[in-house]
Amino acid sequence: MWKTLLLGTALAVFSSAAGAQSQSQCNTRDSVLSLLASKYKESPVAVGVTNTGGLVEVLSTGDGNTWTIIVTTPQGMSCLVAAGEGWRALEQDLVEPEA
Repeated sequence: MWKTLLLGTALAVFSSAAGAQSQSQCNTRDSVLSLLASKYKESPVAVGVTNTGGLVEVLSTGDGNTWTIIVTTPQGMSCLVAAGEGWRALEQDLVEPEA
């Protein structure tokens, strides 16, 4: 039962991302950030760099009501990957490397 629920959830997330990409929701990074800030009050809460030099950003409202994930190419073009509701940051325990 849990596996079915988990698989269904994963498929929904991936199909949403694929749908967003197929609609080519891309623009310059500044335009995308401006739109998400004005329309949804979202700002970056997490960032990372891909192995191909892209910038992955998670944007969210201060209360986590909505969230958006965008990927920006090294040339500055940003595309919507996924969006949703109920963003929650997780507490992380830092692991000290062994000497």
